[in-house]
Amino acid sequence: MGTRPAGGPVSRRKAWNTDPEPLLRVEEGFRLDRVDPDGTPGFPGRKIDGLEALAAGADRLAALQERLHAASTAGDQRRVLLVLQAMDTAGKGGIVSHVVGAVDPNGVHYAGFGVPTAEEREHDFLWRIERQLPAAGQLGVFDRSHYEDVLVQKVRAFAPPEEIERRYGAIVDFEDRLVEQGTTIVKVMLHISKDEQRERLGDRLDRPDKHWKFTPGDIDERLRWDEYQQAYQTVFERTSTARAPWYVVPANRKWYARLAVQQLLLRALEDLQLTWPAADFDVAEQRRRLAES
Repeated sequence: MGTRPAGGPVSRRKAWNTDPEPLLRVEEGFRLDRVDPDGTPGFPGRKIDGLEALAAGADRLAALQERLHAASTAGDQRRVLLVLQAMDTAGKGGIVSHVVGAVDPNGVHYAGFGVPTAEEREHDFLWRIERQLPAAGQLGVFDRSHYEDVLVQKVRAFAPPEEIERRYGAIVDFEDRLVEQGTTIVKVMLHISKDEQRERLGDRLDRPDKHWKFTPGDIDERLRWDEYQQAYQTVFERTSTARAPWYVVPANRKWYARLAVQQLLLRALEDLQLTWPAADFDVAEQRRRLAES
């Protein structure tokens, strides 16, 4: 139970028992097939504890994002980019709504990447990505990303093997450049099980208010599940770097996935050691003028 604070109730909240960042980070020797999609690495609590922790972290995330935006007004060029990849139904939309949705939308740049348009196909695969990068002071969110071009393109054989190989190197070079220019990249793969995906797709079919989220193509992609798992494994091996590591977040429990991504963003922002920009005017003088106005 714990010690009762003077004048207040006993808190039952369970928090992280260890920093989840190293638990979720892809390191050498990582195997996707060894990750338990039902797991909650670093968090011992139940769903109710996770929801409480998520709510508690929302204000902190919003405050740090505000500080990032404020720093940009004084010339700070840093920004944060959250890259979300996953199989269908894994919960990317929930991350955007329940985690990123806690911060001021004016400081967020969201981009969702679907099938390339005719114009986009006329350029290199990174062209459309470059056009959606967050500006200084922004929290960028990529709902799917440049990784579609080494996942879908590989599994569906839309690009030849030698082009896929070229793209792995191009992605690493691209992300290195972004980091050098002041971007902190948080790359997250939400990992659900095949059984969990079946349930979530079934729920969409059972509910008329969810039919708009379902397409027959979802099942076509599901039939290639094993191929996608291997494609993700290759992505991790080829593009998880010290500067831009991948994080694999178990996502069968939506509450945990949201909490884990929130924690990764909190850590990324805290590591920037942001400070409020100093006033470029005489505060006392402006206070006097205000009093006389």
